[in-house]
Amino acid sequence: MELEFLGTGAGVPSKGRNVSSTALKMLDERNEVWLFDVGEATQHQILRTTIRPRKIAKIFITHLHGDHIFGLPGLLASRANQGGTSPLEIYGPVGIKEFVETSLRVTGSKLNYRIKYIELKTGGEVFNDKTFSVYAGKLKHRITCYGYRVVEKPRTGELLVDELKKYNIPNGPIFGQLKAGKIVKLEDGTELNGQDFIGPDKPSKVVTIISDTRYTPEIDKLSQDADVIVHESTFSNDEKQLAYNYFHSTATSAAEVAKKCNAKGLLLTHISARYTGKGSLILQKEAQKVFKNTKVVNDFDIYEVPFKI
Repeated sequence: MELEFLGTGAGVPSKGRNVSSTALKMLDERNEVWLFDVGEATQHQILRTTIRPRKIAKIFITHLHGDHIFGLPGLLASRANQGGTSPLEIYGPVGIKEFVETSLRVTGSKLNYRIKYIELKTGGEVFNDKTFSVYAGKLKHRITCYGYRVVEKPRTGELLVDELKKYNIPNGPIFGQLKAGKIVKLEDGTELNGQDFIGPDKPSKVVTIISDTRYTPEIDKLSQDADVIVHESTFSNDEKQLAYNYFHSTATSAAEVAKKCNAKGLLLTHISARYTGKGSLILQKEAQKVFKNTKVVNDFDIYEVPFKI
């Protein structure tokens, strides 16, 4: 799993930061990309990456402020124009369906794929299959806003191919049977138990996305034992009253969450335009006083999960 940041600014785009959008790339795990928020010009940002719009399978919207959704209609239309035909799921607060459908209808945009809308009225599990589950939790912003917790379920270990070389097994169905843990009898009568040739299970990973919010205990539930927390950090601690007034977080409050919740790493995003260039390092230094494994992210940064400095 990798996180790629398509927009890390707050409110309005700037020369250095576009507005909010984060891609969770799961090409090895699911051959999919999931987006969290689609701010204005997200599709332009994608053009500067290796992400293919047709690989985008799910979009999770935190809230309906423009800097988090204005790029959505354009991205959906371009996904169709670029050959995307597979269904797409959009999760978000009540109103996201009306916004998308109205935008497409007024502009006469036709999609050649189906959109499934999952409008959230409360927190809890919003997605679950054999490989991943996703939980939503209500944050504390000026309008309804959700954070998300993505949990990858433990994966079966890899087949230890090197240990099988001495048996001269040709590539084919036998490897598949051994990978499934079955007992296989070779032509010379040798019996192999697949369980003996499978490495240790790969532990689950947890990614938490916290968007615009004051602190609320719901954040702790979403963040507990996360491999990485992506947390909005609009203001420095010197402006904590301003952060409170505008229902936002400081770098220090994000770091306090990461420390309390036993997270492995913290990535700070949604940076106010007042912190230009190296000015954003103020936020990083503040957070690192509380939680060392913290990084302020920039547009187009890519981090593996779990994140380590």
